[in-house]
Amino acid sequence: MRARTVLPLLVALSLAACGPRPSTEQRAQALAAFATVQQVFQHPRCQNCHIPGDAPLQFDAGVRHAMGVMRGAEGHGAPGLPCATCHGESNPPASYGPNAPPGAPHWGLPPPEHKMAWIGLSPSELCATIKIKKANGGRDFAALLEHVSEDKLVLWGWNPGGGRAPVSVPHEELVAKFKQWAAADGPCPSD
Repeated sequence: MRARTVLPLLVALSLAACGPRPSTEQRAQALAAFATVQQVFQHPRCQNCHIPGDAPLQFDAGVRHAMGVMRGAEGHGAPGLPCATCHGESNPPASYGPNAPPGAPHWGLPPPEHKMAWIGLSPSELCATIKIKKANGGRDFAALLEHVSEDKLVLWGWNPGGGRAPVSVPHEELVAKFKQWAAADGPCPSD
């Protein structure tokens, strides 16, 4: 076969392999569902660690982390000052006070090669960033859903302790909206 014939055939085969395209109504519902996903991902509990630079942020105001804390080569702090120095496997007791370092399993930032930074992104930029496998650690929709529904560090956002505001959308709602958005092939809003 000549190249002119092969390319349209490959495009047709790849589109057929993707399954049926979502209807206009499914797409509209998925875009509405993504608004909830965006609200959660851009909440301080999430975006304080999903940062474009290498210094995590703290508090609802998103101020630079105290003590010169940095991402490090693996995302778990700089040599000599790993995140686990202060952040344990769970939140400390309330008796430690409101400013005690919070904790959750494998506390840290995304690794430098997969920062998944979304501070200041528009809805369409956030949507595109989430879906780029090279940027998200190679995750498809199923792996992304597992991450937002089961990862204990992600779940910490709904139980942050220390007087911190939890993520404002119930976790079950995030999971349902993420599934709805992903089922329609993750359409992105236009800005």
